[in-house]
Amino acid sequence: MVAGASPASTDLIRVLQAVAARGLPNRLKRNNLLQSSQSFQHWARFIGLRMLDVLVIAPHPDDAELGMAGAIMCLIADGWRVGILDLTDGEPTPHGSPEIRARETAAATQMLGVAWRENLGLPNRRLEATLDARAQLAGVIRQTRPRWLFAPYWVDSHPDHVAATELVEAARFWAKLTKSDLPGGPHHPERIFYYFGVHIKLVVPPSFVLDISRYWDRKRAAIECYASQFIVGRPTGPPTFLDRWRDQAAYWGGTINADYGEPFFSREPLGLTSMAGVR
Repeated sequence: MVAGASPASTDLIRVLQAVAARGLPNRLKRNNLLQSSQSFQHWARFIGLRMLDVLVIAPHPDDAELGMAGAIMCLIADGWRVGILDLTDGEPTPHGSPEIRARETAAATQMLGVAWRENLGLPNRRLEATLDARAQLAGVIRQTRPRWLFAPYWVDSHPDHVAATELVEAARFWAKLTKSDLPGGPHHPERIFYYFGVHIKLVVPPSFVLDISRYWDRKRAAIECYASQFIVGRPTGPPTFLDRWRDQAAYWGGTINADYGEPFFSREPLGLTSMAGVR
């Protein structure tokens, strides 16, 4: 690794080295590869490098922000490449439209600092873990090659959230298959972590709680970008919906002696190499 290089710049160096080793045209090294993120992603996939470290999968636009905006910003600050894949456009809703939701999502994405966000275009309110949807999602996983996946907690009162998690778990398995017609090469993310949804009225002991105190104001601002969902037509309070969401974050923060926290879950044991970061 080059001293002081970020993970992204280190991978760019590896791409250039691999391109040189394969004898590809110098103009790609000088121009396209250095100046175009699309070219970087293409050649990264070509030589098997990871395009994303983390892929957050959300049933609807706004679920990633509600469940783990603080974690997303924390990971980005630590140099991780984070992407979000929304499975549906979230419409129809009482005060939204596809155009409104697209604008709100773009604003929230900019607030988070996420460089890669796409929408799989599956049907809102009718989300199902079908074989076709599994193939589409597995293809995205194989092309973005994340180390970790994040999905909604597997128990929820919203059918779309439950279907999304079933879909993520199945697509993770399919993504590693050989001799398939899926795009990209086989890839198996190391872990799935689960973030908490807004619809379930339970307090479930999490596997861990992340301190997001320094990111709370930006998380709230990202959620506020979805005015059609959380501000327009909502009771003016107090407490408002956002006040209640702040109080929940404060509750989870209190469990780890922090101002604000986000809970996460894992079906598999977590391994530690040191106790230094445990509170």
